[in-house]
Amino acid sequence: MSALDLQPLSVLIVDDSAPMREILGTIFKSAGIRKIHEAADGIAALKVVSQHEIDIIFTDLMMQPVDGLAFIRWIRTSPASPCPFAPIIMITGHATQRSLNDARMAGVTEFLAKPLTARGVMHRINEVINNPRDFVRVADYFGPCRRRRIDHEYAGHERRQGQGEPLSDEQFEPEDCY
Repeated sequence: MSALDLQPLSVLIVDDSAPMREILGTIFKSAGIRKIHEAADGIAALKVVSQHEIDIIFTDLMMQPVDGLAFIRWIRTSPASPCPFAPIIMITGHATQRSLNDARMAGVTEFLAKPLTARGVMHRINEVINNPRDFVRVADYFGPCRRRRIDHEYAGHERRQGQGEPLSDEQFEPEDCY
C-alpha cells in the first residue's frame, strides 16, 4: 500500500456522525489523501458531488433525511449524476444479510462493517484502486458486477451456465453477480 500515491485522490465521507467523519478523515490524512469532503446525509452529499470531482465515496447506511441506499441509487442511476462509476464503500454498524443485499442491489462497490479499523479502510481503498470491477446494466440495476475475478482456471461445475451454454443477456440477473 505504501507504493501508492494517494495524494491526488478526492474522497467523500457521508456519515451523520461527526466523530465517524473525523476518524475516517484522520485515516485518509495519514495515508496521504488531502482532498477530503464531508457530508452529514445524502442531500448534503448530492451537493458535494455536484460541486467537486470525487474519486471514492464512503457512505453510511442509516442517515436522515436521505439514507445511504437512496444516495447510492441516485449516484448510480440519475442522469444528473456526475460520478455514476465512482467506487462506493458502504460503512455501517448494521451489517446484516439484508443490509448487505440491499447495498449490493443499490450498486455498492465494497462493504465495511463498523467498528472500522485503519487496516480495513485501507484494504477497501486498495481493492477499488487495484481490482476495479466492471460495471453492468441489467434491467433496473446499474453498478459494479459483484463477481470476484478468479486468476486461475476453474475446472468444476459452472453454475452460471444453463444446459451447457453461457447465460445470455436476457437470462442474466443481478443476483448472478454475488
